Amino acid sequence: MPVVCVVGPRQGGKTTLVRELDPERAYFSLDDEKHYKSATSDMEGFMETLPDPVTLDEVQRVPKLFSAIKLNVDRDRRPGRFLLTGSANPLLVPQVSESLAGRMEIAQLQPLTEAEKEYGDGRFLHDFLSGRIRPHLEPQGRFSGLDLAGRIVEGGYPEALVREPKRARKWHRQYLRSIIERDVREVSQARKGHELARLLEMLALRNAQVFNVSNIAREMGLSRETVEHYVAVLERIFLVRRVPAWHRNTGKRLIKSPKIHLIDSGLAATLARLEAQDWIDDRSSMGHLLESFVVQQIVAQSAWLDPELCIWHYRDKEHVEVDVVVTRGRKTWGIEVKAATSLSSEDGRGLMRLAEQCGQDFERGIVLYNGQDILPLGDRRMLAVPLKALWEK
Repeated sequence: MPVVCVVGPRQGGKTTLVRELDPERAYFSLDDEKHYKSATSDMEGFMETLPDPVTLDEVQRVPKLFSAIKLNVDRDRRPGRFLLTGSANPLLVPQVSESLAGRMEIAQLQPLTEAEKEYGDGRFLHDFLSGRIRPHLEPQGRFSGLDLAGRIVEGGYPEALVREPKRARKWHRQYLRSIIERDVREVSQARKGHELARLLEMLALRNAQVFNVSNIAREMGLSRETVEHYVAVLERIFLVRRVPAWHRNTGKRLIKSPKIHLIDSGLAATLARLEAQDWIDDRSSMGHLLESFVVQQIVAQSAWLDPELCIWHYRDKEHVEVDVVVTRGRKTWGIEVKAATSLSSEDGRGLMRLAEQCGQDFERGIVLYNGQDILPLGDRRMLAVPLKALWEK
């Protein structure tokens, strides 16, 4: 493609990635005031002086660039001419009038996964979908809950990872303050940053729960439309994600409520004031945070594995749930997340219900738990798998 745009949250590693991919490539950041002023005051002159090929960092700051780039690449469609980065999805920024359809490929960069932090190959999802995970007894001691909790509250922002926990939490808060004071105003019509910050904190407290717009609007004293708009803004700048509800009837998927997740579990932990020690003291809240942590690992791995994969959650009228449903066409897989170190027959109930709903389309299911062994769960298609399999080689 003539244009490639790497998008993702600020401080997620986009600039480091694109600069290390090709150190010799010309690079301009629109966070640099002189480049920003040049692009906004004289767009035609700015485009004429750009080297070819070129990397433009933080392009969402100058939405009119997309129209100028379109005209440029329509004259010369050689691949790789423009490498862009953005801390907001350019397709969802209201001021962007040109989508560059057919000219631009968008790649989303997630915060670091646990597999990446361990320099692993991130093959868990591949092995699960392909049926390569087999029952296995591990002679070593189990991975402790506090070790797991430490990973959850750490999250995946590179800058937070090099700080000790208290400093990392301070970094999270400064990071959010910076985004809300600057980025939100540049990519949306939202002007009341304090309301947006309060909503984000409320979503952190309701992390991994079904998104009930009416309840949130009532508690915050806002209209449904305002809450929906604010959540859309938070999605646009890669702070939250909505995971849609799966239903056998594809039409009903459109009307069922999604679950809401903060994309980074470390950020969510800071906003919810949760620390690793709360694994012992507040297991319910940490359980929700664990679910978001797992969803993030699966979403990231699915992106580099197969763009046709879709991620859902399942919840029926009897409140039987499956935390993560993965589909490719009609083929369906289920993943349940448990904080426990041992399991009972009830722990596979959601997967069995999902399998009944899917019929022949159901491939297999797993319960991720904080144990050591890979164990069968009765049905040949069901396994209990240690959470550490998400990142261990």
